[in-house]
Amino acid sequence: MARYTGPRVRISRRFGVPIFGPTKYLERRNYGPGVHGPKSRRKHTDYGLGLIEKQKLRYYYGLMERQFRGVYEKALKRRGVTGEQMLQILETRLDNVVYHLGFASTRAAARQMVSHGHIKVNGRKVNVPSFALKVGNVVEVKNSNVSRQLATKNLEMAASRAVPDWLALNKEEFKGVVMRIPTRDEIQPIANEQAVVEFYSR
Repeated sequence: MARYTGPRVRISRRFGVPIFGPTKYLERRNYGPGVHGPKSRRKHTDYGLGLIEKQKLRYYYGLMERQFRGVYEKALKRRGVTGEQMLQILETRLDNVVYHLGFASTRAAARQMVSHGHIKVNGRKVNVPSFALKVGNVVEVKNSNVSRQLATKNLEMAASRAVPDWLALNKEEFKGVVMRIPTRDEIQPIANEQAVVEFYSR
């Protein structure tokens, strides 16, 4: 299963946003990485701007290019606004929901939790991070000491993070339910999804 394992702060500095979560380095050095970072004043073409938005969204959700392209193509086949459909597909991925529920401290950690078999959906173990959740699906942490201890630690760390309104969390039972599909306003994307759609539709 492919995943990005390179430098993270460098990526956040390149795009000027904390893609992988808050970082002190971005506050200290709010310019691009490398020797020419502080003085770089390049103008971007429409293609370049679309590429930047696409990369921001891809890194944010931890997908490789082929996976991300697949999400776009899936959204294209659905009814409605393609950009919003794409965001909804990304948000309802199992690893992303595990992160939102607080069972993991980061999306990368949520992905690992799922692939290591710590998560169940509707009572059955699912180890595929990209598993598409539907309304009414129940996501729970496996009833084992290792899984529950890991989730407890992460829930404590995520106490300051609010669980989205489209999810319902039961901390005592280590369960979460997908109540509905999130709207575009609830997702508050880190990138301009319309620019991503235009980039792929060239």
